[in-house]
Amino acid sequence: MQESPLTSHRQGPWPDLPALIDAIRSAAALPVGQRPAFRIHGSGSHDFFGESLSGELLETRGLSGILQYEPSELYVTAAAGTPLRLVEETLKSNGQCLAFEPPVFHAHRDRSDATIGGMIASGLSGPARASVGSVRDFVLGLRFINGRGEHLTFGGQVMKNVAGYDVSRLLAGSWGQLGLITEVSLKVLPVAPGEATLMCVGVSQAQALTLLNRWGGQPLPLNASAWVHDTTASPAQDYLFVRLRGAIAAVEAAVTKMGAEVQALGAQVTRMDNAQAAPDWKASGEQTLDFFNAPSEQDCLWRLSVPQTAPVLDVHVKGATCAQYIEWHGAQRWLWAPAAEAAHIREVAAQAGGHATLFRTSAASRQTHGDVDKQAGVYTPLNAVQQRIQNELKKQFDPAGIFNPGRA
Repeated sequence: MQESPLTSHRQGPWPDLPALIDAIRSAAALPVGQRPAFRIHGSGSHDFFGESLSGELLETRGLSGILQYEPSELYVTAAAGTPLRLVEETLKSNGQCLAFEPPVFHAHRDRSDATIGGMIASGLSGPARASVGSVRDFVLGLRFINGRGEHLTFGGQVMKNVAGYDVSRLLAGSWGQLGLITEVSLKVLPVAPGEATLMCVGVSQAQALTLLNRWGGQPLPLNASAWVHDTTASPAQDYLFVRLRGAIAAVEAAVTKMGAEVQALGAQVTRMDNAQAAPDWKASGEQTLDFFNAPSEQDCLWRLSVPQTAPVLDVHVKGATCAQYIEWHGAQRWLWAPAAEAAHIREVAAQAGGHATLFRTSAASRQTHGDVDKQAGVYTPLNAVQQRIQNELKKQFDPAGIFNPGRA
């Protein structure tokens, strides 16, 4: 096998690793009431999300470097503090990518800061998530330090070598509450040879959801979708954007078929230039589109996670319908509303078979001590069974309760 082109990027063993392990072991050994809390920190690109931030910083950026990359085997192994940008650029140079398009919200932070460990711990995915899978689906294996200071290894580097309990994927989206990730192996995919983005003008939300549900049940190379009522246009218009990726022949056939179905509704269809569409899809994942500018200083950004087949969700605030931005073929819906509307928003989501998350607090709240909007609760409360499972997992992985207390 040809030697990995990334051997030169390997950095290790890391001098910071023994110190991290010693700090965790020492803290866990202290009596209850004397144990310090630790806040696992890479770049801080996701600090805005979740519950409270507290504790002494455990920096992961010293654990940096691409440890192994075999393009022919479709995997990459990197240390937790490795810049995500480095991994993405390296994959791109070999015609490969992280298909789930991890967002880092670079409008608020420098993209070069974001780390692989933070990407795994947050578990957030971009526009293609509904078609290709989430971060969790691409984790092959990882190493992490648990709350006892044990440096453990789970999973492997290729699918055929992954066996036993799927602990590695359990840590994806855990927000550092179960352990400090030190390195991770990820499945990577070739960049699709064919791509097309259809812009459909004049498709209502109900029509868009019907089309997406119908297309989702057919062998079409659907990759991403977004619907929005654009009030910045003159006049205001409903827009449905659909991205197709796959074999060139499959993409071209889908463009013809889907375009005809949209036109049958009386809407206009335009195939966008890929160079024009690419930054728009990036802006969708990074939340830099006009929709993601808060309407007022009192409005929070809410994420509603519902089944793709859920109908139009009617959310009203002070008698007015909340505008929505819909992704993931209908499964992810964004809206702006004050934190005081939490109960109403969560009730609407629950009736549709989903839940609502306070994704970003209001500008006014962020100026207050403790970010008062979070008193409404960032997450939808778990039921008794879910809460018991979460508590037991925390007890097994971090019995001393020293990692990211109150983070999720």
